[in-house]
This record gives sequence, structure tokens and C-alpha cells, in this order.
Amino acid sequence: MTECTATKLTFTDLNRQQVVANFDGGRLTSDGGALLLREVDRQLGLTKALSDCVADPRHPLLVVHDVQTMLVQRIMGIGLGYEDLNDHHTLREDPLFSVLAEQRPDPDAPLASPSTLCRFENRITRGSLLGMSEVFVEQFIASHKRPPKELVLDFDATDDRVHGNQEERFFHGYYDHYCFLPLYVFCGDQLLTAYLRPSNNDGAKHAWAILKLITTRLRQAWPKVKIVFRGDSGFCRWKMLRWCERHDIGYVVGLARNQVLERMVRSYTDAAQDAFDKTGEKQRHFHEIRYAAETWDCERRVIVKAEHLVKGPNTRFVVTNLDEQPEIIYDERYVKRGDMENRIKEQQLGLFADRTSCHKFLPNQLRLLLASAAYVLIEHLRRVGLQGTELAAAQVTTIRLKLFKVAARITTSVRRVVLHLSSAYPYQRLFALLVSRLVPH
Repeated sequence: MTECTATKLTFTDLNRQQVVANFDGGRLTSDGGALLLREVDRQLGLTKALSDCVADPRHPLLVVHDVQTMLVQRIMGIGLGYEDLNDHHTLREDPLFSVLAEQRPDPDAPLASPSTLCRFENRITRGSLLGMSEVFVEQFIASHKRPPKELVLDFDATDDRVHGNQEERFFHGYYDHYCFLPLYVFCGDQLLTAYLRPSNNDGAKHAWAILKLITTRLRQAWPKVKIVFRGDSGFCRWKMLRWCERHDIGYVVGLARNQVLERMVRSYTDAAQDAFDKTGEKQRHFHEIRYAAETWDCERRVIVKAEHLVKGPNTRFVVTNLDEQPEIIYDERYVKRGDMENRIKEQQLGLFADRTSCHKFLPNQLRLLLASAAYVLIEHLRRVGLQGTELAAAQVTTIRLKLFKVAARITTSVRRVVLHLSSAYPYQRLFALLVSRLVPH
């Protein structure tokens, strides 16, 4: 790492001793745990697969930093908490980042600069983005040692607020600000799709096409797998439901309340209220009806939750083609989709998926995929490496704090790169366990 003379930082005294600091520690890193992410990437081959999708128009003889190196630099940086390109002014000289990029640490050969990374982002093409998106589905398939019996695909949209004059940004009345409207698809904790969209369209825009592409590929890999599409009322589109019925896809989708539905279930809601008035306790009664909106092609099964609380009635509707009991459909099927919101929070709050500040739209889609790639690496670490440990269900930010942010002094020789990790690190045993699980022996 480049040595520099820094101003001495003076703190309050410790009894009669001065307390001072500076930034001339030399070849140190604060991210020693990033070696765990490197091992995950080597296991999955994720950055290699992503880089194979990206066309590089540069002359091969003039290339200093190849595509995979720049992808590693950005994806690892995001996973370690560095969301901004400007962070790479100094990170490019961190010897650990060279190791992550499979390069020998050399103070005279730093990694890509922020301007180089910016040019890389801005020359991305739609074809490259499509190929990179397919990698996530292939990674999901490869993560299963045996064919699963059932897969529940959770679809959800969220707002990605923007503050500049980015292409395809529009004002969204529901969110009350200018934003994009990314669409996410998860199966449990595993991410399959992260698709950036303008916010001037229906929240279900392109969901049908993405569902078709994903289910087609999953059925190619596992012809007998049962697939269930799950989403909130924003995805209740009868043509999409009909397509599911024709292609043997189960669905559990929220249905927005309306006056017709409320009239149809009036006897159920009145009964719940009467029971509440008599007991003073919360009432939850489940029923089912047949219902079709005026635009639908036919009636469909609708689960009714007639609930009455202290604050009043809380009626909910779910349309489904599954044949399970109403209470099971609602509690065991539909309600569990709420956990997907935690995964989206990990993406946006923990991995900066909303850092879409490029002027052009396609580079912003790339940034969403970079954050998604960082999530895939950490999710694999959590699901495989941390299974059965105290951090088996930890959030991305907790994993970063406890496992990645480890101070280390780096020494290099002809034969070895040695990280002298902090002796005061409190999770040494867990760290050693992860190494034993991730590194092939």
C-alpha cells in the first residue's frame, strides 16, 4: 500500500500519557475476513461466470484490468461495506483486495481506479446484463445436490429512490418521490432475479415474462418439481393466474379488498365481530368463496381471513389454486412471503442495491446486479458455512461486522502471502470453523 505522511491526530491523554494516531501503519487491512468471501467465490465460480457474460471491446494487448478483476473489486467492495466508486481510490492499493482479485500484492501495480471502474459500468450492454441475470438462476440450480420437491418463488417490488436526473426515473404517487421500481424474485433466502424497472409502469410489469423464463429453466433442470408463485395483491393479474393454471404452476396471491368482496363475506366478518364483542379477544376465522372480478375469465378460489381486533376488522383475501385448508393457505403459505421483505432490506440497506446514481439506466441495472452478486456470496456463506452456528440466521450487516471486519497485517514473500489477524479478534473459533468448511482439503 502506498505510504503517505498524515497529520498526527491527537486525543485526550490517558492519565499522563499522550494518545495520538496517524495513518502510516503500512501494509494493513481492516477487512481480513474477506478471505472467506474469496473462498466462497472460488467454490461457486460466480465472478468468473458473470465476467464470461460481459463483452469487452478493449484491445486485449492494452488491457491492464480485465473484466473479472473489476467485477471482483466492485462485488467484494460492496460486500465489505464500500458502496461508492470513490472508495476505490484507496482500496485499489489494499494488498488484500489484490489477493481477492487473484493477483500478487504489488504496491506498484494497484487495482482499477474509480474512473476505470466507472467506464466499465457505463459500457455495459443489454446482452451482457441478460447473461448476468441468467447466472443467478444457474447458481440457484447448482446449489441443490438433489432435485427439490417444491419451490416457492416469491415476487415483490420495492422503490429505489433517486435524487438526480437519471434516465427512466419517474415520480411515483404511492411512494411520493422519484424512484425506480426494481423487481426481486427469491426462493427462500436465495436470490434468483433482481430487475430494475422505471416507476411509471404497473408494479407487475414484466413479472409474467420473468416467471415464465424462470419456471421454464427450473423445469428443464427438474421436470417433476412443484412450483408455486407467491406475491402480494400487486401481482394479482388474471392472465398471469390463467397462465399458471395452464402450465401446472401453483399460486398464492393477495387480492385487494373491494366493495363486492366485502358484501360477499359480510356474514363472516359480522360473525367475527360478534365473537369479539362477547369475548373481548382477537378473532380469526377462515373461509373460502368463489370470486371473479368483472375482467376475469372465470371464478377462482379465494381464501378469506375474517379477523377482528381491538382496532376493528382486519379482513384479508388470498386467491389460490392450491387445494389445502384455508388456514394453512393463509398462515403457512401466504404470510411467509413477508420474510422476503427482510431479504430486500438486506439488499438495499446492507448491500447498497439502491446506489443507482449513474445517469444512464443500464449502468444502474448493473449496479443492482453487483449488489445481488455480493448477496449471493454472503448468503452462501450463511447457508453453508454458518449452518448450525450462532450466526446461522444473521443479517448481512451482522456477518460483515463480526466476520469480515478483522484487522490484519499483511506480509508477502516469494512463496507466501501471510495475514497476521488481530490477536484480540473475538470470533477466532468461528472463523477457523468457516475456513475448515470452505477451503478444500
